[in-house]
Amino acid sequence: MASWKSLDPQMQILAHLLLDVQTSLSQVITSSVYRKTVEKLSKRYTAEGIGFLTKALPSLGKALDKALSENTPLDATLLRFATLENSKLPKLFGELFQRVLSSDGRVLPSPCVTSIKALRHLLFVFYKLDVPCAPELEQEVLDRFLQTESDILPYHEKFTKASELVNELDRSAPMQVLGELSDVVRRARQRLHRLFRNFDPSDIVPCHGPGAVSTRERLWEKWHFRYINPRIQEVYPFDAYFCASLGHVCDTYPSFEGLPEVENFARVLLVPKDSRGPRLISCEPLCFQWVQQGLGVAIVEQVESHRLTRWNVHFTDQTPNRAGALLGSQNGKYSTLDLKDASDRVTLGLVRLLFPGHVLRALEACRTLATVMPNGHILKLNKYAPMGSALCFPVLALTVWAILSAGTTDADARESILVYGDDVIVKSTEVETSMKLLESFGLLVNRDKSCYRGFFRESCGMDAYRGSDVTPLRIKERWSSRPSARTYTSYLELSNNLCRHGFHITSDLIATWLCSKYADIPSEDLGLPGLSLIRIPSNYRPCKSRWNSALQKVEYRTLVAQSRPIVKNIDGWSMLLRYFTEGHKTHRLFWSAIASRRADLGLGDNFLSPSDPFSAGTYTRRDTSHLVKRWRG
Repeated sequence: MASWKSLDPQMQILAHLLLDVQTSLSQVITSSVYRKTVEKLSKRYTAEGIGFLTKALPSLGKALDKALSENTPLDATLLRFATLENSKLPKLFGELFQRVLSSDGRVLPSPCVTSIKALRHLLFVFYKLDVPCAPELEQEVLDRFLQTESDILPYHEKFTKASELVNELDRSAPMQVLGELSDVVRRARQRLHRLFRNFDPSDIVPCHGPGAVSTRERLWEKWHFRYINPRIQEVYPFDAYFCASLGHVCDTYPSFEGLPEVENFARVLLVPKDSRGPRLISCEPLCFQWVQQGLGVAIVEQVESHRLTRWNVHFTDQTPNRAGALLGSQNGKYSTLDLKDASDRVTLGLVRLLFPGHVLRALEACRTLATVMPNGHILKLNKYAPMGSALCFPVLALTVWAILSAGTTDADARESILVYGDDVIVKSTEVETSMKLLESFGLLVNRDKSCYRGFFRESCGMDAYRGSDVTPLRIKERWSSRPSARTYTSYLELSNNLCRHGFHITSDLIATWLCSKYADIPSEDLGLPGLSLIRIPSNYRPCKSRWNSALQKVEYRTLVAQSRPIVKNIDGWSMLLRYFTEGHKTHRLFWSAIASRRADLGLGDNFLSPSDPFSAGTYTRRDTSHLVKRWRG
């Protein structure tokens, strides 16, 4: 163990993961094999750097997944890995690969699921590590965004023309434009009209989102609107949706009367994602985001409560899709589809064609017409909305559901389709039809990530094979020798997850790092709220304790991560507007979404929950958390 201390932290984790695997599969990985494997890993890591962990090993993992899902033979030579003698399998982890694949790289009749789990943990553990990406990757993301916009233009024009004809007396006119798709469009329109028949898009509570806005207002500046968009004003009048009350309107009427009408555009940002490159976000103007958030919440509530969609379309709970992937891997009845650049390929013309008029009017009113690229170029959008709009996710999911349910041969689609954004599950008997149908409407199925052959399935973070969960642990944060709240919380949760997955040796390694760097870490047996360690090293000094006579209980002095508050005094009406729209959010589905997807959505501490104390003048900035010691009981 002493020799491991000289290794890079990432390599130490990988070596300990392999040791955990050896413990459970000692008959496969002997001590000699273990030492040789660690030497190979260390040599390649020294030669190739962090890219070996974030790119080379995951590429081997993807080849394994492809062999499991498509029965495509794995050939390690194509991935720059040395192979076993007379075999296409890699020497690295070869003992495990041989229990899963034959020498020609195909899946064995009865592969070892335990070995599959071990391989996927070892190969994917650093796949999403947060490391700086090369500048050329940023340009690739921008180029793909522009190319997609160009690719979908014909679809936008085609469906826009069809939408203009669909209400004319001549019912054959749309048929001339849509051809064989006309029946699918008719049924899809019927479904969306039924869904929104009693939906009132004016019955919303606007609110601000957690992210940046293209007009660059800071958190405390968002409550004072300095302009209004004329298109929004037609559907969501300023006095009714941007003011706290009629008193607010009367007191500020002079400024309200002279409010300029401006057509603002969105703005493209590249935000860090992982080693594969940045994520492109198009942040919205302030007034657009304000209405989008309120309308988005109302649509989510309607969809998840309506009998037509509540079994098929989900926004706040990934469990149905995860269960569907697990079941599909067991019996092959269901297949998982992954849509490439899905949010960027739903055209405005398609939304105009499918959605009912009263909903479409609201959707278009709070849609930005263009976005500003990083070089200053203004790009007119053919898509309905890019990622960053609060309506992007609901419109995408409903469009996919409407098309697939309209094209299925099942009379009852409740057990045929599951949609969670761009994660789609369909019956395997319908998979080819579904893929062709989606692509007929301009969407693009990523066939490399879709699982419709074999017994491997992947959806909403669930990776499954033959009814077993084979989802790997992934580390996103690099270990920092400097104390930080981000490293502390990330690695404390990592240690706990490793423990839950049975990687006790690696879990103890992380716990030892934490305890040597940070004092007063709470253990789970103390029963304190918040993060705590499941496994505490035996030589670790426990937290200090005291008896609080006033509260009649034992308290412990522990580390707590908290954000630095920012107190900004804004005018009274703005404070009241914030209180009305943010302090009393009572939408049941909305709050369940926040609870289940806070980390995925990147929500900051300024996002409230129903039980949080509310101060209309207090804010917090992201990534400003710091560690403090508190007495807690």
